[in-house]
This record gives sequence, C-alpha cells and structure tokens, in this order.
Amino acid sequence: MSDKDKRRLVFSIVQFLNSELGSDHISEDAKEGLEVASQCLQTAYCMAPEDTHLEVSKPLFDIFADATKNEPLKKKSPPTESEKEEAEKLKIEGNDLMRTEQYEGAIEKYSRAIELDSSNQVFYCNRAAAHSKLNNHYAAIEDCQRAIDMDPKYGKAYGRMGLAYSSIEKHKEAIECFKKAIEIEPDNESYQSNLKLAEEKLLTAGSPGTANAAFPPGMMGGLGGMDINNLLSNPSLMNMATSMMSDPSVQQMMGQFMSGGVAQGGAPPAAGGGMEGLLQAGQRLAEQMQQSNPDLVEQLRQQMGGPPPDVPGPDDKKEEDN
Repeated sequence: MSDKDKRRLVFSIVQFLNSELGSDHISEDAKEGLEVASQCLQTAYCMAPEDTHLEVSKPLFDIFADATKNEPLKKKSPPTESEKEEAEKLKIEGNDLMRTEQYEGAIEKYSRAIELDSSNQVFYCNRAAAHSKLNNHYAAIEDCQRAIDMDPKYGKAYGRMGLAYSSIEKHKEAIECFKKAIEIEPDNESYQSNLKLAEEKLLTAGSPGTANAAFPPGMMGGLGGMDINNLLSNPSLMNMATSMMSDPSVQQMMGQFMSGGVAQGGAPPAAGGGMEGLLQAGQRLAEQMQQSNPDLVEQLRQQMGGPPPDVPGPDDKKEEDN
C-alpha cells in the first residue's frame, strides 16, 4: 500500500471517529477516547481536517458494510468441554453473587466465564444485568448488543437493553428494544408493561399536555416531569391523604415538626427541625403510605418517573437459560 493510500485510509478512519462523536449511543467517556484516537492518528500521519483532497467517494462505514455483508461473524476455536464446564460454574457463582447484591464480584465471574467461552450469549446478558445494577447502563447496552450479535432471537437481551436505555432517558431506543423483545416473546408481560411505560414517558417528554399548564415549564423540570395536577386530581391519593392527616399520630408529628422537631417513637423531638426534621417526617409519611396502600404508591412511583420494573435477572429462579 502506498503512502497516499494509507493516508486516505487514515483520513476515512478519522472521519468515522469524528462522526461518532455526535452519536447519542455512546458515553461521554467513550467520546473522549474517540477524540483522543482521532488526534493521535492525525498526529501520527501528519494530517489535518482540511486535507479534504484525501477524502474518498464513500464513507468508510459504507465501504466496510458492503465488503462484509455476506460474511458471518468469525468465531474463535470452540471451547473444550472442561472450559465449558468451568465457564458454567463461574456463571452460577456470578448468579449467586447477584442474589446477594455483590454486583462487582458478579461482573468478575461473568467476565472470567466469557474468557473461557466467549460464544455463550447468556454470559454477556448476565453481565449486562450486573452493569445495570451498578448504573453502568452504557456498558449494559454494549453487552446486550454482543449477546444479540450472537443470537438475534435472544429476547431477554433486547428486554434488558430496553431497560438500560430507559434508565438513561432514551425512551425511543427503549421502545424499539421492547418491541423486538415482544416479537420474540409475545406473551412476556414484563416486556409489554415496560413498553407501555416507555411509550408514556416518550409522550410526556415530547408533549407535556394541558394537564401541566398550571405549572411553568421550569417548575415541571425541577419536579422531574411529574404531573402535579394529575396527582392532585387522583381521588385515591386525596382520600388517603385526608385519612392520614386525620390520624392523631400524624397530626402530632406534623405539629411537632412545625414547632421545631419531629417525634420518633416517643423519643424527644429532633432539635431544631429544619431539613433533618423534614426528612424524618417525609420518611414516616412514606412508610405509612406504603403500609396503607402499596398499589397507589407504585402508581405514584411511575408517575414520578421511577425506574421501570426489572426484567427477571440471573438471580430469578424462573429463568431457564441462566
């Protein structure tokens, strides 16, 4: 390959890297790495963005896609039986760690299983679940994509990817994932409920509606998009609030808070009240709400933008593929 051809190839690579910097599908850390890679290539090959004479007629991605469209993924040599057994053992150990909420340890187990048997899509999907528990949602999406690359009919990977997208407020992408998961597993109620929730959130984000007209946009943003008018018009909520406020213990607690403290099971009121007292009062009220009407609390959680219900993970005994 001539020096000119190398520079044209590198120029196309730099163009691709720079185009990825505008993508919404990668994290800020990943974008920083891409920017560094682009700068290093330009420095190594004495190149600058204005060297447009090196540009080719088709983007590098299109060239690559055309060249590989009929080429299957290359798999390394299959694992031995002993490697498969060891990998399965590590997966089970990872599942046990998930049950005890030791998510970093679970990731380590799944990663070691992948080193032994990288052809098993379940290992990637399980590791995605652990990443999501640690709020590493972009890493979860990447692992789900790896699982889908291996098995395009892996419904759980689409479902788990949808949850990760929902967690980073990418509801359009989440909807696409849940729809694909439902195509594969049409009777899965978790996918259906998560799809409905993602569609509602996308609609709320795009069209606040007249119900929010009583509140300025800035206030709605500060409340996380919560529809206050809708909450106040909820008869179940208002009945429960009326009932709670008529409870003598609640009246005493709120009275003590307003006068400078909050009672805690007969203990002296918190000195000075303030934010600590407010938090204590809120906690007591939340506990009573949960005890008196857990279904309504779940509705409120969804209204306030809480995370969608999780798809059964590797710690769920119902699972068969894990």
